[in-house]
Amino acid sequence: MSDISSDPSSAQPPQFNPEAFAKNISKAMESSGAALASFLKGRENSAAPGEPPSELTEVVRTFSSVASYWLSDQTRASELQTKINKAYSDLMEGSAKRMRGETAEPVISPSPRDKRFQDPDWKSNQFFDFVMQAYLLGTQWANDLVKNADGLDPHTRKKAEFYVQQISNALSPSNFVLTNPEVMRKTLATNGENLLRGMQMLAEDVEAGRGNLRIRQSDPANMVVGEQMATTPGKVIYQNEIMQLIQYSPSTEKVLRTPLLIVPPWINKFYILDLKAEKSLVKWAVDQGVTVFVISWVNPDKTLGDKTFEDYMKLGPIAAMDAIEQATGEMKVHTMGYCVGGTLLATTLAWLAEKRQVRVTSATFLAAQVDFTHAGDLLVFVDENQISALEREMKVAGVLEGSKMAMAFNMLRSNDLIWSYVVSNYLKGDAPKAFDLLHWNSDATRMPAANHSYYLRNCYLENRLTKGSMVIDNIALDLSKVKVPVYNLATREDHIAPAESVLYGSQFFGGPVRYVLAGSGHIAGVVNPPASGKYQYWTYANGHHPYTLKEWLPGAHEHKGSWWPDWREWLGGLDPEETEARQPGVGALPPIEDAPGSYVRVRA
Repeated sequence: MSDISSDPSSAQPPQFNPEAFAKNISKAMESSGAALASFLKGRENSAAPGEPPSELTEVVRTFSSVASYWLSDQTRASELQTKINKAYSDLMEGSAKRMRGETAEPVISPSPRDKRFQDPDWKSNQFFDFVMQAYLLGTQWANDLVKNADGLDPHTRKKAEFYVQQISNALSPSNFVLTNPEVMRKTLATNGENLLRGMQMLAEDVEAGRGNLRIRQSDPANMVVGEQMATTPGKVIYQNEIMQLIQYSPSTEKVLRTPLLIVPPWINKFYILDLKAEKSLVKWAVDQGVTVFVISWVNPDKTLGDKTFEDYMKLGPIAAMDAIEQATGEMKVHTMGYCVGGTLLATTLAWLAEKRQVRVTSATFLAAQVDFTHAGDLLVFVDENQISALEREMKVAGVLEGSKMAMAFNMLRSNDLIWSYVVSNYLKGDAPKAFDLLHWNSDATRMPAANHSYYLRNCYLENRLTKGSMVIDNIALDLSKVKVPVYNLATREDHIAPAESVLYGSQFFGGPVRYVLAGSGHIAGVVNPPASGKYQYWTYANGHHPYTLKEWLPGAHEHKGSWWPDWREWLGGLDPEETEARQPGVGALPPIEDAPGSYVRVRA
């Protein structure tokens, strides 16, 4: 490295050192070779020899449908080709003008919100400007191929749009060293040290993923569950092979008599609701005088692969209600379900209604769907061919690996959750900073094959819960028999449980429903503590409301800040009776271990 004076006035830019550059690039190639070796090793037993991955088969099948439409008519195919030729011709002409020193308006420009092309060199440098515009034109043309293919059925079109987006995002010039001005500058300034660090991180991440790339989105240092996250005091008071039940220690002298049971999704870990103390919904609820119980799902292995959706219901919420009754003496609970945990909770309520068991005082759903007519972007992965292929894979492993579901979620926002980290980590060589939310996002869990198959088929594929044809324990479920008051929270920018879908599902419950729309998305809209003063939420002015956002929003009233206080006021209005605060482990169920328990610490 060059000797740079400590005097700021004499500071010089680092000098390019060809020898150091060559040495660093050589070491970077060694690390990339190690990453490739780990990747290939992970492929050895992943599929039958010669059999292509099911995902690739689906991409080829989808694009074949698009190609068939355009190739079936020579005239429209020629018109499409002429259009792209004209666009590239205009780009070449504009570039020639700039080379002559003339002014030329861009043929196409990126969205102002596109973070990939924020560096000034994308516009000021003729080479990078040309590469960027050529990429944007190609992306636009590919999107038009799908958009204007009138013969596609809606599901095939949705898949084609998704695959085009994934491929175009992957091929962005910002993802490559030689076509990213910021990466190029850093590579020359550091004599390739950035690439050396990046390839070392890449090799480590592929090794950590056992042959799959596990992109690090957060620095794991000082991000330990039970130390920096999930720190709300409490005890595990009950456990079975499916879950541990945590009871949290009170922070007030008086509490609501009716305790709260939270059913989180088993697709992720429960501590999204108990991140750092200032973000924790669990801690906030405890501080508001609520006795909080949370289910912490097991991270299952192959031995639990035959556990069904019914098992998760009976060994999850039902077993938790039994344990809460033993611990507190209360026969009824308030309930809260997040995402797929909410779907399971709705199923449980319908099952209890059919059994005529009165065990629930209220139900709160957080970004949860009971009807999947307007389900989110995950529908792109759901059809008979894809589910059957997934079931064949799960039959061998017994579970769906957490990395697969995590990648599916990341692909829904691939520029933000995949490619930005590829550039930052592996090209710039910058290790990510510690961030509790992103650490949680990468802490994936496995899912039992039987449970996941039932969920995909009965909910996403066949939408049985609201049709009255879902069968649990040999009982056909009917949501209209669920009469308890419901607080149904949606988030406005949710791509997993769209606000429209959550609103539409509200009509199938048999009791009063308070639909609330929060700002932001699936996570930030839910995990929005009042102290942060962020976002807003909307409530409807009248009791009865329509079931489409277009009709609902004009009659809704906007409130600044978090929805949490509104929910607590709603909860207290239903059942305001209080009692002395309850200490976990004092009653009939002695403590097993301190919160957050051992199940949540098992990594996938």
